Amino acid sequence: MGRAGHRTALLIAACAALLLAGCTGAQGTNGPELSNTSPVPVAPDSDTDATPSPSGGSGDDGSDDGSGDDGDDAPEPSASATETESGPAFPANTKPDTAEPSGEGETFLSVTDVRVAAHDGYDRVVFDLDGTGSGKPGWRVEYVDRASDDGSGDAVKVDGDAILRVSLSGTAIPTDSGVEEFSGDRIEPADTDSIEEIVYRYWFEGYTTAFIGVDDAERPFRVFLLEDPMRVVVDVRH
Repeated sequence: MGRAGHRTALLIAACAALLLAGCTGAQGTNGPELSNTSPVPVAPDSDTDATPSPSGGSGDDGSDDGSGDDGDDAPEPSASATETESGPAFPANTKPDTAEPSGEGETFLSVTDVRVAAHDGYDRVVFDLDGTGSGKPGWRVEYVDRASDDGSGDAVKVDGDAILRVSLSGTAIPTDSGVEEFSGDRIEPADTDSIEEIVYRYWFEGYTTAFIGVDDAERPFRVFLLEDPMRVVVDVRH
């Protein structure tokens, strides 16, 4: 083959190679798309990064939702009785007031404190009791001509124009009740209108005695029981 023929052969071969390359690119366009480029960023769901509402969550998952349903803000239980209990109506006379104790032989109570305060229309004396057993104390409260100790009969000095004797029944000595007895003696309130003085004595053969000195003359009074804790209340009307 001459030189001219050889050049013609090379030119034909080159054209054939170019034609083949063009055909291969066309097939790649119609085939499956294979790309190594990074995926297009997707905007996050608006609920994913949302700020919690002021009211908090629903609490269904057991978490604290701030609503106070976990009991931390529950109201404190109210007391079963207060010192402002009105009690029964005041009688129209000054006759003795009595009540029988319960739980005899099973309940042993001691007076642990004696308190006095002025209220609207009356003065109140509270005898706090504590001890063992489920019984309740009884009482006999009455006006007497003179104050004297049980057993000995010795006179007891009480300031006041009238003397109200308080005898609580169903009480016991501290060795039986298991609590310490009130150790006070004389209580002289400063802001009461009807009561001048309270003189606490002691326990004697199942009874605990105290005397209330009343100003001017015998005044109507009422006596009643409050429980949890146990108290005997004596109110003297103004």
